[in-house]
Amino acid sequence: MPIISVKNLTKQYEFYRKHAGLWGTLAALVYRKKQYAHAVQDISFDIEEGEIVGFLGPNGAGKTTTLKMLSGILYPTSGEVRVLGCVPQERANEFKKQFGIVMGQKDQLEKMLPAMDSFLLLKEFYGVSDADFTRITGELVELLGIQDFLDIPVRRLSLGQRMKCELVAALLHSPKVLFLDEPTIGLDVVAQKNIRDFIKKYNRQKKTTILLTSHDMDDIKELCERVIIISFGKIIYDGKLSTLIATYAKEKIITVSTDENMPKEAFEKFGMVEKYQGVKASIRVPRAQVKEVAAALIASALPINDIVIDEMPIDSVIRALFEAK
Repeated sequence: MPIISVKNLTKQYEFYRKHAGLWGTLAALVYRKKQYAHAVQDISFDIEEGEIVGFLGPNGAGKTTTLKMLSGILYPTSGEVRVLGCVPQERANEFKKQFGIVMGQKDQLEKMLPAMDSFLLLKEFYGVSDADFTRITGELVELLGIQDFLDIPVRRLSLGQRMKCELVAALLHSPKVLFLDEPTIGLDVVAQKNIRDFIKKYNRQKKTTILLTSHDMDDIKELCERVIIISFGKIIYDGKLSTLIATYAKEKIITVSTDENMPKEAFEKFGMVEKYQGVKASIRVPRAQVKEVAAALIASALPINDIVIDEMPIDSVIRALFEAK
């Protein structure tokens, strides 16, 4: 039985239009035309225990709305949602104690207090025993390396430190499902890597099911084997990330490093040069010609000291998918 099951889920909002100006305001007092907008339209998917699934799409595609319906924050207009066998909108205590949510742009910690004070409050909220609280916080604090700033007011912490504390707060009750909405937004490269490493390790140890939204494609590439892509409230792809890349990434990137500065023209005969830095160039090459071009580079007179072959950036692959639909 899937941990998360979504069937024909739809979320529709009502709104009214009003013409600008005084006459528009007066007219609206007499008659307003009701209109409807679909944030999510008839989507269906299942997620199994222990999966980390990337939930992707442009701004306004319906990602956060879907997460809010899965966590019971919003009521769907129609369709069926079950998480851990529960209906989220019923907001039963049994359900609330089994999921956690982290929203990168919203805080759940009290900023004026040290993080540990918020942890203690959440302990009471979730009914975590003293023994379990000590064990769980000890494990999480060690995994995230936050021992040195648990007694500092949250408002004085860096963004990366706060996000680590937000993860602890979401995991204090050992949830079976974790919703992550932009967990690395605004973080520097080092902090992003630390958060990703933690999520990967925690999932491996606890088999927690994770649904992740992110605009940072490194998050998706590092954490997710499967992705669900949504556009204008509808799912346009649900499958393996590797299959998405193989289907829509028609090219690869060959990055060439040389011992001395070379003119850009020296690289252009091997393919389209995307980036050029004198001693380094990134060349876009059709997938079928990668071996041939790599061999030609090695056999050339260029003073090459390194060649790296990479897939196209994931955001480029997703853009190609959108263009194909």
